[in-house]
Amino acid sequence: MTHLPTTIQESLQRGWKELDVIFVTGDAYIDHPAFGTALLARLLESEGLRVGIIAQPDWKNKDAFKVLGRPRLFFAVTAGAMDSMVAHYTPSRKIRRDDAYTPGNSHGARPNRATIVYTSGCKAAYRDVPVVIGGIEASLRRFAQYDFWEDKVRRSLIFDSKADLLVFGMGERPLLELVRRLQSGESFQGITDLKGAAVVARAADLSGSIELPSFEAVSSDKKLYAEAFRLASLEQNPYAGKALMQPHGDRFLLCNPPALPLPEAEMDQIYALPFTRLPHPSYKEPIPAWEQIKTSITTHRGCAGGCAFCAITSHQGKFIQSRSEKSVLAEIERVAGERWAHGSISDIGGPTANMFGVSCKAPDQGHSCRRESCLYPAICRNLDLADAKSAGLLRKARSVKGVKHTAVSSGVRFDLLLRQKGYFDELASHQVGGLLKVAPEHLVDSVTRVMRKPGGRAFAEFLEMFRQKSREAGKRQAVVPYLISGHPGCTLSDMVDLALKLKELGLKVEQVQDFTPTPGTLSTCIYYTGLDPFSGETVYVPRGEKEKKLQKSLLLAHLPENRKSVMEALRLCGREREAGRLLAVYSGAVTSRSRN
Repeated sequence: MTHLPTTIQESLQRGWKELDVIFVTGDAYIDHPAFGTALLARLLESEGLRVGIIAQPDWKNKDAFKVLGRPRLFFAVTAGAMDSMVAHYTPSRKIRRDDAYTPGNSHGARPNRATIVYTSGCKAAYRDVPVVIGGIEASLRRFAQYDFWEDKVRRSLIFDSKADLLVFGMGERPLLELVRRLQSGESFQGITDLKGAAVVARAADLSGSIELPSFEAVSSDKKLYAEAFRLASLEQNPYAGKALMQPHGDRFLLCNPPALPLPEAEMDQIYALPFTRLPHPSYKEPIPAWEQIKTSITTHRGCAGGCAFCAITSHQGKFIQSRSEKSVLAEIERVAGERWAHGSISDIGGPTANMFGVSCKAPDQGHSCRRESCLYPAICRNLDLADAKSAGLLRKARSVKGVKHTAVSSGVRFDLLLRQKGYFDELASHQVGGLLKVAPEHLVDSVTRVMRKPGGRAFAEFLEMFRQKSREAGKRQAVVPYLISGHPGCTLSDMVDLALKLKELGLKVEQVQDFTPTPGTLSTCIYYTGLDPFSGETVYVPRGEKEKKLQKSLLLAHLPENRKSVMEALRLCGREREAGRLLAVYSGAVTSRSRN
């Protein structure tokens, strides 16, 4: 197996004098199925297309976009695995000094607003070649969206980038249909009805679509912004959703419904493609993102949780798309046999590890469902949580030839574990490498309601059960509880309650994730508008840097340098009497880690 070409010389070595599709990405090229560019490029290659990759080009030089020549069909542009503004800036808008998707963990290999810049580079190199944009940046910016870094509403990314087509979601189905239709002779401009894609449309193409408030309206009226978000959210079921139209001046964004989920057989085929699983050999420095996931195995896609702050449901959808057990075990055996794997499988999971095999048991399998979340405000009675398949997979994985160690290191949904005894037992006994990641995010019910998360009671029940199961297995294990400060709906007093609850549970936090209003999420809509778009209720939003700093310090009350801030926070919310309990020395506490 060899990497896909990144230079003309590598292309010619394959006997390719011309490429059909060229991917341009803000990440380093790692030929691993966890990276979207590699996965989609290998998929198009399997269709007989000649595909190349330009990774992290020098965007200031248009010749950097000519290194593989002119693509016959189109350029496919992505900012990479993260929105480029999220990758570059902290929640306090300070520049990050690292980039895990770049050799040497170096900052600066991709530009701000990478999709816009790369599209401009492609157009400057070959003005007549169409550009398709995709990835997480395009998915979450496909409608007019609030941008935290400029503190304003921006247009749909297809307008700002001047791209010819925007693909949202995971991309396999729309890209395959696009190339097949182009190969059959259809014009690029005439393809406006792809599921999982958005275009700049003429009035004649808008028949049957639902109109959202215009870009101009949502930019000037926060209630209309919330209404546009609500209307768009209701049409995200790929089976029943309708096309959405949003005027931008005298032009129209036409966003088709999401692409249909992939069935098991297609998932298996994709993950069986000939990935080398290695960074391109031209890189001389280690790439942290690869080091972290190189021996990980993706078992499924999608998340039924619908958490307000999370982009996964918007990007991958709420329908769980699982691979077959045979496919997963075959990949585990391949990876375990690699010299650099040392027989260790670092993760067997997905966006939420214990959702493998979860499905909808409604008569129509959820095809008409309009719920955003299968878990909030309560676990849907139609959600089939049977865990025999997922628990069996983990047991069999431990016995695969060449495997010395397996683990589940992607996050688990603790409220589901309470209903998945078989999976919980296997996890606690064999699959926790000392620390188990869970994401309560908060434990105060008024805040978790805004977050669309289960409350503190479910977490306390889970924690007690996990500790009991660990004792029964004779293992010293702990949880890593991910927590967010400064989230909409959270007051200083709520953070005092959270800090006290953590202390009661014996959990010590070392670092906390300050809320970042990332594009396209429900939490960001609430942050910008101060409204819950579904209930219309006003929601408190902590905005000032001082309050956000004080909220964070309350969870780090045990650190001496935070004592002054903690006392100020307690004074501001009239809870000085809690100082003794909050500042008392921890004993035997479990430590959590950061998501910065």
